[in-house]
Amino acid sequence: MQDIWRLSAARLAALVRARELSAAEAARSAIARLEEVNPEVNAVVDHRAEHVLAQAEAVDRRVARGEDPGGLAGVPITIKDNVDQAGFATTNGIRAQRGHIAREDNPVVANLRRAGAVILGRTNTPAFSFRWFTDNLLYGHTRNPRDAGITPGGSSGGAGAATAVGIGHIAHGTDIIGSVRYPAYACGIHGLRPTFGRVPAYNPSLPERALSPQISAVSGPLARTVGDLRIALAAMSQQDLRDPWWVPAPLEGPHVVRRAALCLRPDDLETEPEVIDAVKDAGCRLQNAGWAVEEVEDTPPLREAAELQRKFWLGDGYAVMLDAAEREGDPGALAWLRGHRDEVAALDVQEFSALLRRRATLTREWQFFLEKHPVLVMPVSGELPFPDQLDLKDAASFARVWRAQAPQAGIAFMGLPALTVSTGLVGRVPVGVQVVAGRYREDLCLSAGEAIEAGGTPPSPIDPVG
Repeated sequence: MQDIWRLSAARLAALVRARELSAAEAARSAIARLEEVNPEVNAVVDHRAEHVLAQAEAVDRRVARGEDPGGLAGVPITIKDNVDQAGFATTNGIRAQRGHIAREDNPVVANLRRAGAVILGRTNTPAFSFRWFTDNLLYGHTRNPRDAGITPGGSSGGAGAATAVGIGHIAHGTDIIGSVRYPAYACGIHGLRPTFGRVPAYNPSLPERALSPQISAVSGPLARTVGDLRIALAAMSQQDLRDPWWVPAPLEGPHVVRRAALCLRPDDLETEPEVIDAVKDAGCRLQNAGWAVEEVEDTPPLREAAELQRKFWLGDGYAVMLDAAEREGDPGALAWLRGHRDEVAALDVQEFSALLRRRATLTREWQFFLEKHPVLVMPVSGELPFPDQLDLKDAASFARVWRAQAPQAGIAFMGLPALTVSTGLVGRVPVGVQVVAGRYREDLCLSAGEAIEAGGTPPSPIDPVG
């Protein structure tokens, strides 16, 4: 079988379980594709062919013994370089951690292995996983395979670029203000931010995280089909006792009427015409699939939620973060922290307490909104994917980037699930929409996403272009 790397994860796993294709064959195809195109995009920063083949052969032995190899049987996947994978450095894009070798897997990595996945390589991230752009002093610059002039997104930019070019069938990413959803948007694929508590998290090799990442950062999948996100979520979300925040919520919730709200300019977002067109197009696709669609003027507070998420994330330990970034000397990380200094550096205990109280209030408002409108379709960003490195240009550009990204950062503050669905191209620049549902209702996001996807998506995987 030629070009195994082009198959969906669901199709590949079915072939491996049926013994129509071996996991080793799939691994060799994946390695060949990585070696062919990765030099052009710099998406994968660490991979070992012999390690990949050994994992695949272990899956084949399970199949030969008649055992269930798992829902991702033999599927090559990538892991973001900010979570522990036994035997590999957890660098998070910084030179200070290049020798920081993990002794055991993060829960999400362990869950993917148990589901039969084969880890193909580790993907690039900006230093400290800051920014919606992907560059660092350790591994260099990741390029968008659709157009090298635009960002591949961040912080899971390597994951997005790898998936778009067929390096792996599914990618792992992490998201605290949009780091799964934005790379999916920028690279023309799909990406799911699960509800906080859905996917277990813990890096055994690192100190315990601060409160904000504990209760607002999540791991989630990126893929070329929404169906592949569905099986990846099922694999990722299994219990791991190392995460005290994990919730045993069912993957399928109670039946609700297929009803969606469309919001073109949530909280007065400055939305580009091409993005508005994408949201309207998604609404038409949902209607054609039998969904009731209603356009709404606004949502509960979103810009305020984005500002509070910024304070919550960066204000909890800002001085420590800035000191580490200054020692690393990474221009992007320093620009990120210094650009937010006035909003986060003075956060004290009383302000932190007030922030958490407001988080409860806003989450409650969003829950009532999503009870009335089970699915919300809105922009991922107010703009098409940014010119690469735009945030380093000047202060005005930095502020422009932040304003446009409010739909992602705000949703993260409430811990809600959200799905980026790629809907098409403007020239060769990707565009898509964000689908939001109530807590632990990823199933609604995915159902709506499949209906939108069915209306037509950009061809993928692709060969990199300049």
